[in-house]
Amino acid sequence: MNRDEKLSLKQAYNNFAEHRERTEAAPWKWEEREQFLGRMKQENRASLLEIGAGTGRDSLYFKQQGLEVTSVDLSEEMVRLCQEKGLNARLMDFYELDFPDSTFDAVYAMNCLLHVPKAKLEGVLLEIRRVLKSDGLFFCGVYGGEDSEGIWEKDSYEPKRFFSMYEDRAVVDVFQRVFRMADFHTVSMGEGAPHFQSLLVRRIDP
Repeated sequence: MNRDEKLSLKQAYNNFAEHRERTEAAPWKWEEREQFLGRMKQENRASLLEIGAGTGRDSLYFKQQGLEVTSVDLSEEMVRLCQEKGLNARLMDFYELDFPDSTFDAVYAMNCLLHVPKAKLEGVLLEIRRVLKSDGLFFCGVYGGEDSEGIWEKDSYEPKRFFSMYEDRAVVDVFQRVFRMADFHTVSMGEGAPHFQSLLVRRIDP
């Protein structure tokens, strides 16, 4: 994704930040979040980075459950909403995370990596792996089940956003180039719609 495309995506989320703040998350998203929290607690993990944190709803939940949470987003308005919730939030591009190697026990990414062009995804995954501690956990949720890439012309956001989608086998293959797969499952969004792909992976040291 080039500079102009990133600026367009940032503007779309700046424009719709307050709308997203007022919108309730679907119950299945709460379930995904709860399952991830359970794994974190089971393994006594403490430090969590949320990339593409949006309004900070999930980061706040994890903080309230006792985790040490850092939130980053490309949108100034989203970072503002996070900070208003008392979160440690920073304006940052997940293509270049401004953290030392092996900083976090886990990384959480809900519906943000679907904006990464397919040619760039492996590079982003390597950057996420870099900031994870050895055997660290990475949760990634995206929409997929079909193969597509480009501006979504039916998008209600302005500017319209770029999305990449993968068939199930393809997204698993990309992630397994960089991580070890711990869990993959899908959640139906209804007939005729893309489904949700839930990936939980671990850092593998070279």
